[in-house]
Amino acid sequence: MRNFFLKSFCLIIGLAILSSCSQAQQKSTAKTDTKSQTQKTENTMSEDKFIIKDKTLDNTKIDENNKVVKSEEEWKKQLTPEQFQILRKKGTEYAFTGKFYKHKDKGLYVCAGCGNELFTSEQKYDSGCGWPSFYDGIAAGKIKTTLDTTHGMTRTEITCARCDGHLGHVFEDGPNPTGLRYCVNSISIDFKKKEENK
Repeated sequence: MRNFFLKSFCLIIGLAILSSCSQAQQKSTAKTDTKSQTQKTENTMSEDKFIIKDKTLDNTKIDENNKVVKSEEEWKKQLTPEQFQILRKKGTEYAFTGKFYKHKDKGLYVCAGCGNELFTSEQKYDSGCGWPSFYDGIAAGKIKTTLDTTHGMTRTEITCARCDGHLGHVFEDGPNPTGLRYCVNSISIDFKKKEENK
């Protein structure tokens, strides 16, 4: 009889623990769903203005009438295989290998796909990350920002606003005055020396 009561007591305690765990899991799932819904709302809201902390990267000034649109085959003919892989397929060059990583000439950095002006040499700095880094773009509407959740990470992708060529990503660990680091693949850009811009 005593064994029966002991077994019953253990069974009741076990069921109570299972019930408690189930309720905790449901609460956790509800919190995750709420967080996911909030992120979805933020992502939708950031289609035009992508927000990194307190900094707003404005996509509203992009000139949609000045877009360069080409087929994949046309891009393949125009670009080198390396350029095509990065600009059109969103690849990444190896760190510390790009021709513009330690580049110090004065002038403009332009999109390798369409020639759109993106950065100035004055905005370039050595971040030590292995890729050319800039603390800002040349002007609003030149660079487009998009939420990137590939490879198990959440990042902000930067693309050329004119041809949608992949440039790299922007991070919030840059210097003043913006606090941003535009991390760019050398293969995605070309350079125009200052004397060429007179």
